[in-house]
Amino acid sequence: MKPISYSVPQRIVHWATALLIFFNLIFTDGIETWHRAARSGAATDAQVADANIHAYVGIAILALAVIRIVLLAFQGKPAVPADEPQLAKLASAVVHGLLYLLLFLLPISGIAAYYFGVGLAGEAHAEVFKTVLWLLLGLHIAAALVHKFYWKTDVLDRMTKGVKA
Repeated sequence: MKPISYSVPQRIVHWATALLIFFNLIFTDGIETWHRAARSGAATDAQVADANIHAYVGIAILALAVIRIVLLAFQGKPAVPADEPQLAKLASAVVHGLLYLLLFLLPISGIAAYYFGVGLAGEAHAEVFKTVLWLLLGLHIAAALVHKFYWKTDVLDRMTKGVKA
């Protein structure tokens, strides 16, 4: 039997992940400044510290992604609203699948670039994956708002306050 709402641990992990993702997307100056300075061999201790914060947040996102998968496996997720249009169901599945993929690809590519010097991973991380993530987050948020205010479903409530039976 599918749950009617996401569990409290699932909601906490979701919102913690969201906060960390937005932190790393918005505050990229530290890692970018370190990268420019490291190429010239003149990175300061403060620049390394700023880059480390970005890296540690990325590692935390990766750990939370693993926890999310485990929670989904054991606790399940609510069913998609039955009256949701077929195209919206497909779009939801694709966007969620890509978001989960990026929860792993971004930190792993960042680790490969930062700790192992894999330049191609760094380019994919900073140019491709980050751009796709911004796009998917915009779609994800827009869809949640459409559910709440246009279709008037409880989809957003299931991930915020939970839905009572």
